Amino acid sequence: MSVRFLDPTLINQIAAGEVVERPASAIKELVENAIDAKSTKIDIIVREGGRTLISITDNGHGMHRDDLTLAVERHATSKIPDSDLFNIRTLGFRGEALPSIGAVSRLAITSRTASDDTAWRLTVEGGAKSEAAPASFGLGTRVEVRDLFYATPARLKFLKTPTTELSHTVDILNRLALAHPTIQFSLMDGDRQVLAYGANKDRIPSILGKDFLENACPVRMERESLRVSGHISIPTFNRSHATAQYLFVNGRPVKDRLLSASVRVAYQDFLASNRHPVLALFLDIDPAEVDINVHPAKAEVRFRDAGLVRGVLISALKQALQEAAHRSSSAMTQNAIVAFQRPPSPAPSPVSTWSGKAYSGRSTSPRLSFPGQPLAPGLAETMASYQAAPTPSAPIPEPMPETSEDYPLGLARAQIHGTYILAETSDSLVIVDQHAAHERLVYEKMKREQAAHGIKRQALLLPEVVDLPEETLKAILSRTSELAQLGLVIEAFGLTAVMVREAPALLGKADWKQLIQDLGADLQDMDTTLSLSEQLNEILGTLACHNSVRAGRQLSIEEMNALLRQMEATPYSGQCNHGRPTYVKLPRHDIEKLFGRR
Repeated sequence: MSVRFLDPTLINQIAAGEVVERPASAIKELVENAIDAKSTKIDIIVREGGRTLISITDNGHGMHRDDLTLAVERHATSKIPDSDLFNIRTLGFRGEALPSIGAVSRLAITSRTASDDTAWRLTVEGGAKSEAAPASFGLGTRVEVRDLFYATPARLKFLKTPTTELSHTVDILNRLALAHPTIQFSLMDGDRQVLAYGANKDRIPSILGKDFLENACPVRMERESLRVSGHISIPTFNRSHATAQYLFVNGRPVKDRLLSASVRVAYQDFLASNRHPVLALFLDIDPAEVDINVHPAKAEVRFRDAGLVRGVLISALKQALQEAAHRSSSAMTQNAIVAFQRPPSPAPSPVSTWSGKAYSGRSTSPRLSFPGQPLAPGLAETMASYQAAPTPSAPIPEPMPETSEDYPLGLARAQIHGTYILAETSDSLVIVDQHAAHERLVYEKMKREQAAHGIKRQALLLPEVVDLPEETLKAILSRTSELAQLGLVIEAFGLTAVMVREAPALLGKADWKQLIQDLGADLQDMDTTLSLSEQLNEILGTLACHNSVRAGRQLSIEEMNALLRQMEATPYSGQCNHGRPTYVKLPRHDIEKLFGRR
């Protein structure tokens, strides 16, 4: 077959495959056009998720007749006035959206400018364009898209249910509404209103949830031509997916791999790999420093100095997290209150015998540890060895009278189920997960030791041999040099095992088999794009977890208070390395509500 030029209609249909993936994609392009037209009010109507109708009406500056005719031609645009691709200050500019939509649907555009006496209407059906004709319409533009993909019916097979398609549209509009708070947005699904945002309203509670701001910390940093602002959730307020992350570059919603990876790195010390923070971040940068023309749907961008952007973003997030180092999610407190209010599940009655003098049945109450119990063997010395260094944001408390008012986390009163420490402050009850709390303390101690002079190691009297699956074995042996930097000296032992010869002195007598198996699994799943220092921190997190005070370990009151004081003096002690809260604080007035006192 000889080489030939493609038919213009076919070219537009191919372009539509990139630009117009689904109804939400067309809506995004059209709403961005309305925003660029300086609209202050944008109304969207869809039917069947946008399959049969998309109508977008704005009050922007509109188009003259000649502009309207050119707008549906490929690569015709008014958004690059100086023909400089690196000085883009608008949202839509590729010049493909309108002709691509018109190639696969029945498109009608009606528009009028303030200087025109009448509006003009133009239609495009399956790529065939009509002449512009006079019409009745107010100031602005209305775009109607009917029977999307009627000219390419094969594409219809890839659309989901109307409900699913509508959810994609809601997500797109939420992102645009968050980036442009001065514009009114409304979305109707037939006669049902789906969303409505007034101008100059705080949209974060509506979009990210009412409890987000209570569990978020502000972000603000400027460096060179880059400014980062917004809000990010504290680590204990997280999700199982990353869909609640809203990232913007110069007012443009993006789903960029560089930015997403930077967020993961910033939260690396605080969240497990399958948990994600909630955030709304705005990056403002000189347009000359960013290329926004690298993706057909304009979802990704390319930075001239990617290293600067990555470094500033990570620094900004870590600084914000450090300022909120000891906060724990308020949702945890609410969950605890709800749990207390939930009717208890029926428990079997204890079997008892009456001796005539005293009840001799076995108690079913939780096991508590109170003052006067002996210290767990060797734990007092272990706790003392992990004393955190003072920091400006969290100084170690000076010796003061032993009252609950003296300390943010109060004084320990008991231990329940060998796992949770009950502490009392002047106005709250604090419940601490001893394993999660100590895991954070050990991790921060190991990080400081590594940064200062390297982690001290000790030779094992009897080297430990651990059998491993083939893939896990490869992952371990490929990282022996990095592990050695952390004090863990490992070498191959035969074809299916490794031998642990030396280990960090901080680990003491660890369960080497379990530790190596967990470490191998983590190394297999580790993000290879992380820097060496970031990878080392992930490994340190696994090591710290294995040397923490385990659930079920009985502690004395002195040990509990030592743990509380170290938490108060250690950064990021509000959560463990995996994003779980280390404590829950129940205010006194909430407790009183449980008992009908308020």
